[in-house]
This record gives sequence, C-alpha cells and structure tokens, in this order.
Amino acid sequence: MKSLFGRRRRRAAKRALLLTHPIDENRSYNAMSTHVAKFQIGQVVRHRMFPFRGVIFDVDPQFANTAEWYESIPEEVRPRKDQPFYHLFAENERTHYVAYVSEQNLLPDDSDTPLTHPDILDWFNLTGGGTYQLKKGVAN
Repeated sequence: MKSLFGRRRRRAAKRALLLTHPIDENRSYNAMSTHVAKFQIGQVVRHRMFPFRGVIFDVDPQFANTAEWYESIPEEVRPRKDQPFYHLFAENERTHYVAYVSEQNLLPDDSDTPLTHPDILDWFNLTGGGTYQLKKGVAN
C-alpha cells in the first residue's frame, strides 16, 4: 500500500488493544461538548450564592478540574458537571483570588464598581461598556 508521499506504509500490527484502566461509564471519551457558554471572556459576573464577583478569563465547555476538587463541594450545592465552567479573577471584600465556577452559579454583574484584582491589568484592557477586552498576545 502506497502513501501519498510515494513511500510504502507499514501495515499496523493486528494486535488486540489492552486496557490498563477500567472504562468510566460516566465519562464521554473524545466527545465534543454541545454546550454553548452563556458568558464570555472579559465579562464581569457575580456568584449566585456567595458574595464575590470577578472577570472571566477562561471557559471550559464542561467540568475539567480534579475529582478531589469536585468532591470537596458539599453535595447539596454541588453543581452538575455537564455545563460550562468559568475561570475568574475573583474578589470579595477581603481578598483577591482565582475561582472556578459553574455556569449555573453565575449571574451577570451590572454594578458600576470597578474590579481591583491585581492580575486583571496583565490580561485585559477596560472597555467603555464596563467589560474587559483581552489584550493582544495574551493566551489563556
């Protein structure tokens, strides 16, 4: 059998694949997410239940953190995994931090209070509309 480049391709050995770990039936392997994110990078949001707000700097189409992180959330408030999760430069009255929040727990923030997280200026320019525009050359 010839390849496109004129050299003979070696036929793949017909060996059975050996699974070294059991298949997780709750996970979709190599599946594309069909979820559409409700919020966008640069948008200011606030948490639905807890008193913090922040600017989105990255989005995962579905949960992409560790099992330990997920299990540490009390079951009665634990979000579904099959939704977008957002990385925020977050802040509350006492401190600044990075938060990982499910879409179901976020709301648009309409306040005029500027954010003060120190990493925001490294990543964003403030636009006139109260949102933040990702700086050129910044990859998330």
